[in-house]
Amino acid sequence: MFSKAITRKPGANYADGLTTVDLGMPDFNKTLAEHDNYLVALRQCGLSLHELPADLRFPDGTFVEDTAILLPESSQLGHGAIVSRPGAQSRVGEVSAMEQTLHEFFPELGYISAPGTMDGGDICEAGSHFFIGISLRTNEEGGRQLAEWLASKGYTSSFVDIRQTAGILHLKSGISYIGDNRLVVIDSLADHPSFQGFELVRVAAGEEYAANCIRVNDYVLIAAGFPRFEASLRALGYQLIVVDMSEFQKMDGGLSCLSLRF
Repeated sequence: MFSKAITRKPGANYADGLTTVDLGMPDFNKTLAEHDNYLVALRQCGLSLHELPADLRFPDGTFVEDTAILLPESSQLGHGAIVSRPGAQSRVGEVSAMEQTLHEFFPELGYISAPGTMDGGDICEAGSHFFIGISLRTNEEGGRQLAEWLASKGYTSSFVDIRQTAGILHLKSGISYIGDNRLVVIDSLADHPSFQGFELVRVAAGEEYAANCIRVNDYVLIAAGFPRFEASLRALGYQLIVVDMSEFQKMDGGLSCLSLRF
């Protein structure tokens, strides 16, 4: 169960951030409206929000997920926080900008150190197990350091190399854990041996972006515009909150990217 989330408002220079897709320039007013609706959805799930102001030094700063991995106090295992070391040089400063806020909730922080790199978007928690994506942003050394820290807290982990997986920047662009031993997964990752033992909810071709959904307490938040995926989750009995994410999709962002939940 989650009780809190940290978010950051998009800045006026949001469109200057990094992206690997060509979906057009984001509309800033629509971006703000979508972000506001996202916050409404988190509150509907029962979370209290710690909302940070826009930081114009970092156009990608609204994607707070990449700055840390949080283990909530409600966890049956150890709790704590480890600060990431983003793989894109332009985003490294986002970590120090987040540290003070993290200290308000977690007295002691772990750290990924050089030469390790890690983006939170590559890390998928599935109960007591973590999938660690090895990507263009998270390297093997960063993954090793995270795995060691997680083991000290009582968690297991496994690596999933996505460097040859077309169309995704981070691991959680292609998988999500929605509880009940279920993983949402795109077809190109479905056969990975780390996912054996989980029930896989496959995302239909053409709806791959929908794979980045988030389970928040009694709800699953999904991106709008993917009717086949929405129908499949409703058939499984999930309560859904559908959120328009069009302006974040243009900048490689998804639902998980916009908050640190704990």
